Amino acid sequence: MSDLKTIKIYCLNCRTLLYRYYKRGKGSLVKCYVDRIKNDYTAGDLRCPNCGIEFAKPRMIHGKPAYKIIGGKVFIKS
Repeated sequence: MSDLKTIKIYCLNCRTLLYRYYKRGKGSLVKCYVDRIKNDYTAGDLRCPNCGIEFAKPRMIHGKPAYKIIGGKVFIKS
């Protein structure tokens, strides 16, 4: 678990902070495992609380609940 780093996930449309998330690896953000979300600033409906845009879809990935990120809807900062 030492390869996890905390990132901030923002809405690309309005720049609102959506999540603080423990990310593994150096690749792009494709999915968020629910158990790795440190802080959730959304209403839990996978929509930006400010502009209402949908940024992810719920999925089961490798037997774990996750949110599949919709391309071009979010950006991240370390």
